[in-house]
This record gives sequence, structure tokens and C-alpha cells, in this order.
Amino acid sequence: MTLQEYLMTLKDRTVAVLGIGVSNTPLLRLLLEQHIAVTACDRRSRQELGDLAQELEDAGARLQLGEGYLEGLNQDVIFRTPGMRPDLPQLEAARAQGSCITSEMEVFFEVCPCSIIAVTGSDGKTTTTTIIAKLLEAAGETVHVGGNIGTPLLARAGQMRPEDRVVLELSSFQLMTMKRSPHIAVVTNLSPNHLDVHRDMEEYVSAKENIFRHQAASDIAVFNADNAITRQQSLRARGEVRLFSGTAPVERGVYLRGSEIVRVRDGVETVVLNTSDIKLPGFHNVENYMAAIAALEGLVDDAVIREFARNFGGVEHRIELVRTYGGVRYYNDSIASSPSRTIAGLRSFPEKVILIAGGYDKHIPFDVLGPEITAHVKTLILCGATAEKIRAAVEQAPDYRPDQPGILTAATLHDAVELAREQAAEGDTVLLSPACASFDQFRNFMERGNAFKDQVNGWA
Repeated sequence: MTLQEYLMTLKDRTVAVLGIGVSNTPLLRLLLEQHIAVTACDRRSRQELGDLAQELEDAGARLQLGEGYLEGLNQDVIFRTPGMRPDLPQLEAARAQGSCITSEMEVFFEVCPCSIIAVTGSDGKTTTTTIIAKLLEAAGETVHVGGNIGTPLLARAGQMRPEDRVVLELSSFQLMTMKRSPHIAVVTNLSPNHLDVHRDMEEYVSAKENIFRHQAASDIAVFNADNAITRQQSLRARGEVRLFSGTAPVERGVYLRGSEIVRVRDGVETVVLNTSDIKLPGFHNVENYMAAIAALEGLVDDAVIREFARNFGGVEHRIELVRTYGGVRYYNDSIASSPSRTIAGLRSFPEKVILIAGGYDKHIPFDVLGPEITAHVKTLILCGATAEKIRAAVEQAPDYRPDQPGILTAATLHDAVELAREQAAEGDTVLLSPACASFDQFRNFMERGNAFKDQVNGWA
């Protein structure tokens, strides 16, 4: 089905779009351009939406705003926003009345005319997705990047050609109700995350599994062999399985042999890349490259991969060097919204760092973070709702000794950064790697990272 054919099926039906955010605003505009009867629903008030509210009404939308924005839903088709649980009572009631509950990404999978590569996992999704997309571009392909990053793609599906490539980063929220899987699926790793939204770890893992659950035998799935959960998932994949490992050889896929990244196919081993060629710091980025190389076998020449790795400096907010000030290096790792991601960041530095951590509470455990902080941090500066939980995890770590590391608390991120500046001496490294989401002080990790960068860059 093409995008235009899908839109034609909505001509005589009513549609509701829940959430007027980044992914759904282009969808709303697309539907309204087709003169489809649309109700746009959002928890925010008209004043909070600003000019967008008037724009949508002028285009023909009916607005349903405020705390009761989900009440009385009975439209034929209802698009939920990512992050909204599909089993909310209001959605269940609408479903019982015959409404079709879907999402922008679910429909995109139905109408996309080209091959899809999709990446999910707890950590490394964005960097791996970016590496895959940029390698394909370097090989001369036309690539469309979207999902959890980039531009919402549904409205652009009509301009895509069959020979193009789509590369997606998919979150557990997007995957929860997916009934289709990409041609090439990549699962970087899985560890506890988003347990403030998911009922438990089992539901979180099950949602992630939709990235390969609906594949056919002709499809490809890439898994991290070093992660217990993803290794088990690989046994359930229907298509061709490729593994990547930083610790041991694999029969099919990519593994690390000393400093060499080796691809294995039909018993033949080929050295693709040396870790010294990778500009990005940290072992976790070696893993990201292994995942990308496994996914792109036969699609990108090894020489292109080597040249790219030597020059690619990474993605914003991911161990991003902001500035060297007074002999101190300041790094922005605001993407680190889980303990495992912060652990990867800490292990990227040979020296002990001054760490700024803490934020919104997603109800995930910090016990694994405590020993890593005692091993890699000289001074810990905590802020946000999770400050005391992280402090407890550090103080309960087996190797913790009083003031090793020293632990300080700040009321806000701004105060924490100023405190780090006071504590740092020439030669030190200050790392913002919160291990938590940002919602207690910021709208998202990008806003948090930009605030950190603005503050550091603003020092005279």
C-alpha cells in the first residue's frame, strides 16, 4: 500500500491524533492537507501550544486540550503518541467501540516503499543508527533517517523510491504495538530502563522483541552475543542471525580479536577495521561499530568503513567534548539516561573523572552503578530526584571508602556545574553523564545537554 492509498482509506473516516508533539505534528498537517476529519488531542492548554493551536484550527482540526484530552474518544482511527501506553482505559474503551488504535510508525511500516534497517536496545541506539546511515550515504545510497531521531518519516513516504534506504532508531514505546518488523533488525543490548512506563522488565524486553518478531526467513537480525538477554533473543529469530561480540569469536557475524574487528561468514574471517581507526572513544563505541558492520555486510565496502571511522566524531550529547577551560576538559554525555549508559561513559576515560549525575526517577536500580563510580570517579556531584538513590548505591559498593569518591549535592544542574568548576584542577575531566532521564528539570536530554554546553561555553 502506498501512502496515498492509505490516506484515501481515511477520507470518509474520523481520525484522532493523541499528542501534538514532534512526531505527530507533521502527521496532523498531512491529514489536514488531505481534508480528513481530524481531532487533535493534547494535555497542554491552548496557551501552552501557542501559535500551533491556531494553525491547526485554521487548517480544519478540532482541538481537544487540557486534562480531559483523552475523554470520549470514539474516532474510527486513533494515532497514539510514542510513550503513551496502548492499554490506557480511554484507549481500551475506544477499542471496544471499534476504533483502530495505531501510530505514525506503525503506518509508516505499512506504506514505506523501500528496505528498512532498524536499531533498538537500551544503550547505543542513536550512535549505531547514525553510523549505519552515514556509512550507507558514504557508499552512495539515498538514506532517510527517522524513528526516535531525525525527521518523522510518514509524511515523506510518498517521495521515497524503492531503491532508497530507511534507517530507524526505535524505542520500546514505538515497538510495543508493532505488527511488522524491518528487513534488518539490530538489538544493541538490553538492561533495565523505562520501568516508570513499562510494568516490568518482562514487558520492556517483549516490546523490544517486536523489532524481529515479525520477520521472515529472508530477513536478518543482529544481536549482541555478550548480553545475556539479547543472546537468548537470537535463539528466537526467524531470519538469518548475525552476532557481534567483544569477548569471544562468533560463528556468524563480527567479533573483536585483540584490536581487530573481524567479520565471519561461511567460515571465512576478514579483518574489517582496527580499533585504533575509530575516532570515537570508549569500548561501547567499538561495540556500536561491530553492530553496524554486522548489519551492513555486503552493502558497504570495508575501505569505506575504515575511512569513515577515522573521521566520524560522534553524535551530539554523547561523550561530546564541549570545551577545555582552565586546563579542565568538560564532556557532555546528556544522552546517558540509564546506569548502563553512564557506566559506558565512565569506562571511556583512562583517568578518574568528576561526574555530574542524577535526574528524574524512572524506577530503575542503581546498584550496578555504585561500584563503577567508586572505580572511575574522584568526585561525584549529584542533583535531581535520584540524588539520594545514587548516593546510597555508591556508599553500599564493596570498594567504597569515605570520600573515595567525595560526594557533593547541588539543588540544580546549573549549581552542579558551578560546583564541578570549583572542584576541578588543571588536567581534570568533568563529565555530565546523569544515568537518569531529564524530566525533573528539562523537557528532554537535548535541552539538558544544551544547558550544560551553554553554561560551560559562557565562562569568560
